[in-house]
Amino acid sequence: LMGQFTGLIIILLFFAFLLRVDFIFYIAYVCIGMYAWVRWRTPRQLEKLRVGRSYAHNAFWGEEIPIIVHIENQSRLPIPWLQLTESLATALRSGSDGLNRITSLTGRETAVYRYTIRGWQRGYYRIGPMRLATGDLFGFLPEVRGSVTAEYVTIYPRITPLTKLGLPSRLPFGTIGSRQRLFEDPARPMGVRDFRSGDSIRQINWKTSAHTRNLVVKTFEPAISLETAVLLDLHTATYTRQTRYSAGEWAIEVAASLAAHLTDRRQAVGLITNGIDPLHLLNHAAGAQFDVESGRLLTKRVQDLHVDNIHTLLAPAIPPGNGRTHLMKLLQRLARLEMDETIPLTQWAVPACSHLSWGVTLLVISARGDIATCQTLHRLVRSGFNPVLIAIEPDYNFGEVRERARRLGFLAFNIVDTKDLDPWRIPQQAKP
Repeated sequence: LMGQFTGLIIILLFFAFLLRVDFIFYIAYVCIGMYAWVRWRTPRQLEKLRVGRSYAHNAFWGEEIPIIVHIENQSRLPIPWLQLTESLATALRSGSDGLNRITSLTGRETAVYRYTIRGWQRGYYRIGPMRLATGDLFGFLPEVRGSVTAEYVTIYPRITPLTKLGLPSRLPFGTIGSRQRLFEDPARPMGVRDFRSGDSIRQINWKTSAHTRNLVVKTFEPAISLETAVLLDLHTATYTRQTRYSAGEWAIEVAASLAAHLTDRRQAVGLITNGIDPLHLLNHAAGAQFDVESGRLLTKRVQDLHVDNIHTLLAPAIPPGNGRTHLMKLLQRLARLEMDETIPLTQWAVPACSHLSWGVTLLVISARGDIATCQTLHRLVRSGFNPVLIAIEPDYNFGEVRERARRLGFLAFNIVDTKDLDPWRIPQQAKP
């Protein structure tokens, strides 16, 4: 079209010089001015355009998230038309496909657009990139395109509220208050460690912190630790092939529910897993990428990464801590976790717990309570820990598993769906 318009200008100038008609000269000058303006202005229309999003970067399962898009034309010159198209993950769509608008902006004008997303599946999702397109009113030049950098949102796993867990009194969240309240003895200092979210300010070692220029807290020898760690087994081969995905999601949901309950009870809780955190794998070349269809950050198969030590690919452990900030950290990790062919629970559990204090309660969430799994938990008992097996795949002979666990010194529960959590939701009276 631009070539045809240029030809029109040449023809007008030819007849203007040939016929010496002022009106034809006037039309030719107007066309030349339009041509020059379009050629100069159109490529520069996006240079002083500012586009940004504001929204909550973390949300609970099923929660609606409003996204506000701010558009500001910082130039004094108008933008005749502007198209905005926002890429949105399928799992985040809430009755719409996101933002798809065509607007115009005068000089120094600001526009605000709103749309909502809703997370029905846990994960770490990408919002965007937003594609921009603009041009001239006459269509003389091709569209000028631009984009706005993608941002990210974390959808937490679904949390099943629990008011009481029907577990024995020797656990920190049992129905009977423990009489052994020896968390840490201030008279028996053991050393220092890095400050973690949820630590008391009174435990900070200010002198050592000033010397090392790193905030550290004092540690003491506990006689009995009432901390809890969730040991989440996400080894792919452990789960039945037909129900592998749903069972893995249910295991993560149970882990999130237990962590939330313990935090509400002001108990310290941590997370150790043999699953994969795709965000952690971004440090490895091509270790994780966003899925084109779902928009979710996913990991490649571990076998395709060709690493010497598979332990470096596992999601880093989160030490036990308390407080809402610590819970959000746990939920963010649980939101991103993926199952993979990593290390079986029987080979991984005991070394993974070696850094924990003696007496820590271990909520071991796995597929089933076979003999090898029970023997692994027995080794944890002999190491001074307090394991509890939570099997999340159906087992009609689970009575045998429960009896085997009793003989080996730990408890076992079969939590297949939300109905199995009902006894844990109902407050129970403490037994004398």
